[in-house]
Amino acid sequence: MSMPNIESNTNPLTTDSMSMSNAMTTPTHNDIMRVREFLVDLQARICQALEAQERDGSSNDKPATFVPDDWERPEGGGGRSCVLADGDVIEKAGVMFSHIHVHNLPASATARHPDIAGRKAQAMGVSLVVHPKNPNVPTSHANVRLFVAEKEGEDPIWWFGGGFDLTPFYPVLADCVHWHQVCHDLCAPFGDSVYPDFKQWCDEYFHLRHRDEQRGIGGLFYDDVNFESRGWDFETCFNFMKAVGNGYLEGILPIFEQRKNTPYTETQREFQLYRRGRYVEYNLVYDRGTLFGLQSNGRIESILVSMPPLASWHYRFEPTEGSPEFELTDFYLKPRDWLTL
Repeated sequence: MSMPNIESNTNPLTTDSMSMSNAMTTPTHNDIMRVREFLVDLQARICQALEAQERDGSSNDKPATFVPDDWERPEGGGGRSCVLADGDVIEKAGVMFSHIHVHNLPASATARHPDIAGRKAQAMGVSLVVHPKNPNVPTSHANVRLFVAEKEGEDPIWWFGGGFDLTPFYPVLADCVHWHQVCHDLCAPFGDSVYPDFKQWCDEYFHLRHRDEQRGIGGLFYDDVNFESRGWDFETCFNFMKAVGNGYLEGILPIFEQRKNTPYTETQREFQLYRRGRYVEYNLVYDRGTLFGLQSNGRIESILVSMPPLASWHYRFEPTEGSPEFELTDFYLKPRDWLTL
């Protein structure tokens, strides 16, 4: 009777488990194309939903609609930028899809990820900013994206990122609670720590350090999410992307429905434009997506489409204590646990 070959019994198990792990964590071409298909569909659904809000609240016989602009990138890839302008409900909205190929990664990418230097990469995502006309409806932003850096003979390095956040001018507490309840509920199936982790990340990310104030009431922000950072395989990360992308509409549409017909004064409109100035400051000074786009020779029109059509700055503006304008910065634009209020 021969002795069992321990080496031959254990190695196949190790190899199998490693192969299974790699299969779960290394995306195939088909996996990447599934993400692309979801993103293309997400862009279309968001545009349709926002156009419905515009139709419902417009007095115009021909309500404003999204105008698609398909573009190609010389280095590879392209996208579709959809812009709605001069609406009665939505003053400006941009909903962008892009899937680009990058042969020389910019410093904004390699500084945080030295291991991807020298690799070719592809990045895809949907990003949007909606600037309503009525100051009672908040500005909203959302983004979901996938980044994959590849090198011949090596496994790809990949991660997901995204989130959504809300920037009110005349906030209503119930809207803030609703927004964060949507965030909490979509995160819940992925673990108890996901909402608090990504909420805190959002609060920290959307902070105007030179003003020492928040851009808005936050929501969710995440980046570099993959197997290494959270123990999620590719499919779990993709499912979370879908939950966030779909969650944006669940969060913003009820707020539109409640606030788009609320009367407002010229003074409130002026305050909205003043606060939009903060939005511009953040996007041009701190936003990673803007920096990545500018440093990777991105399409300038698509990168800067997030800018509001009108904004203003006032020297040392100080709202009257006790006013709604004062309450915005005194109470709402501070990180807090919205679900316990």
